[in-house]
Order: sequence, then structure tokens, then C-alpha cells
Amino acid sequence: MDSNEREPAEEAVPPVDPPVDHPAVPSARPPVDPPVEPAAEPRPEGPVAPRAPGIAGLSAPYRVVTALALAAVGLAACGHLALVFLHVAPSNTVSKQHAQTVDDWIYPEFEQNWKLFAPNPLQQNIAVEVRAEVRPGLGGELVSVGWRDLSAEDGAAIRHSLLPSHTRQNELRRAWDFFTGSHDEDNKPIGERGELSEQYLRRIALRRLADDGTGLRGEIVRIQLRSATRAVAAPPWSDEKTDTETYYRELPWWTV
Repeated sequence: MDSNEREPAEEAVPPVDPPVDHPAVPSARPPVDPPVEPAAEPRPEGPVAPRAPGIAGLSAPYRVVTALALAAVGLAACGHLALVFLHVAPSNTVSKQHAQTVDDWIYPEFEQNWKLFAPNPLQQNIAVEVRAEVRPGLGGELVSVGWRDLSAEDGAAIRHSLLPSHTRQNELRRAWDFFTGSHDEDNKPIGERGELSEQYLRRIALRRLADDGTGLRGEIVRIQLRSATRAVAAPPWSDEKTDTETYYRELPWWTV
């Protein structure tokens, strides 16, 4: 039997409004980028080789500089040994041809007092002494200052010293040898080198007197030098007879 009543229709679904895009609100602080970590260096595969010792471990420029320096030192050492050998060796053609070059290099720093293959050591003790006459004041009388052994003072200064002074060993001795080699037995100069040796010896003596305080006593008017020579006594086991008496050689007074 048909009914006039109808089934109720399905309820209508309300329409959904589309989403509304709201404008973004600007932030007060800009976004901070995350920290970027440095990329790790690639590790070499296998064990690291150790640095080579010595010159091989230097860089190329330093190796070149070091090699040049060593070569220069080696050449200088070889040249020095060659000149010393020519100086001490017996006279030959090479030493005669280059005698001036050898002497310029050897004297006075590297002088030798003996000859190779023919030693001839000194057999005498020679001491150089000096005395002076001093004027204490203006118009005062001269006062004599007694003999002073300069060689003994030099010997005391270098004895038991680990680093003896080359000047103390050779300055006075070479000056006296220079004087005696350029003067005759009457102490008269032979040529121009004789006058030069007198000036050199006088300056050394005056400097020693000034260091001793002699100049504080007054004005040094003149000085006199002398040598005291005594032969070295023969050893006890020798039958040789040696005259050990001291002999003096006095020079004339020199006005300062």
C-alpha cells in the first residue's frame, strides 16, 4: 500500500569555507644560520714518515746555503793548513815563490818558533825590563823608578790560564826580536825598519808603565829598556856544561 509520506532526505552537509592565508608577521630577529663545521682534513693513509736528520731535513734553499757555508769553511781550513805547512816546512821552490803571501798570513797571529823536521827550540830565557825617570811636579827634580820585569809579568798573567792571552805571549817578545833584528851591536838602527822598531818598543813600554800607575807619580820624562839573557841549564843526566850567568844588554835612554 503506497504511503504519501516520504523518507526524510539526507541532511545537507554545510559547506566548508576555504582556508584564509594570513600574512606572515615579520620577526624582530633575522634567522641565525646554523654554525658550519670546518671540513676535516683528509688523513694520509699509512704511517707518517719521520723528518730526515741533519741537512737532509732542511728545505731546498736552506740546504743550498748550508752547503755553501760548509764549502767556504772547508776551503778556508785547507788554505790555512797549506800556508802553515809552507811556513814550517824546509825551504823549497813553492815556499820561496810565495814567501810574501805566506808571511803576510802567518805573522803575527800564527807564528811558529820552530821548523818542521828540524826543531830548534830556544835555549835561552830572555826577559825585557824597563825603568823610567819621572818628574813629580812642574820644575821638580827627576825621580828614578827601578827596573820592572815586563816579561815576568806576562808570564805570570798566562801561567795556569785556560785561555791565555795571545798578546801577553807574543807582543813584547816579537817587539824585542824586531828591535834586535833591525839594530847592530851598538844599538844603532839599520835602515828604516830600525826606527820603526824603536817607536813600537817605546809605545809598548809606555803603555805598560801607564797601566802600572807610574804616570800617576808625575810626568814620565824618559825611559830605558834592557834585556836579561840567561841560558837554560842542562838536564841533570847530561854532561854538558852550560853558563847560566845572566847577561844584560842596555839600550840608551829614550826621551818621551
